Amino acid sequence: GLKEISSLASWTVSTAKPGNGVAALRSPDPAHFWQSDGPQPHLLSIHFFKLVSIVSIRILLSFEDDESYTPTKIQFLAGMGAHDVVEFAEMSFEQPNGWHEVDFRHRPVLRAFLVQVRILENHQNGKDTHLRGVQIF
Repeated sequence: GLKEISSLASWTVSTAKPGNGVAALRSPDPAHFWQSDGPQPHLLSIHFFKLVSIVSIRILLSFEDDESYTPTKIQFLAGMGAHDVVEFAEMSFEQPNGWHEVDFRHRPVLRAFLVQVRILENHQNGKDTHLRGVQIF
């Protein structure tokens, strides 16, 4: 019964390979993905046009398909703007496949204008990253 609200936001990424930017990440097809193109950390910023109350965030990863491009450590931040974001969750992964719920139980409702996803590390010390989907409820 939760409403997916990511369409209410403007999405930007720190870097992207041609054809693998925000449009690929936002595609409902899990075969499409964002691929970064530059030094870590890789950053996805989701800017909402009004203050939103977020109760759940999910990310789609595929170690099976992406191997060294798969994140092993992701930090999640939120705030009113780019200059006041604070970390609300950090996740580590072994060989993730499928949708993963971001755990922020200590803050059951996240109120923010901006959510940032920072890819800090990849498998096998991979430089660029693949992120196949993000949903915000």
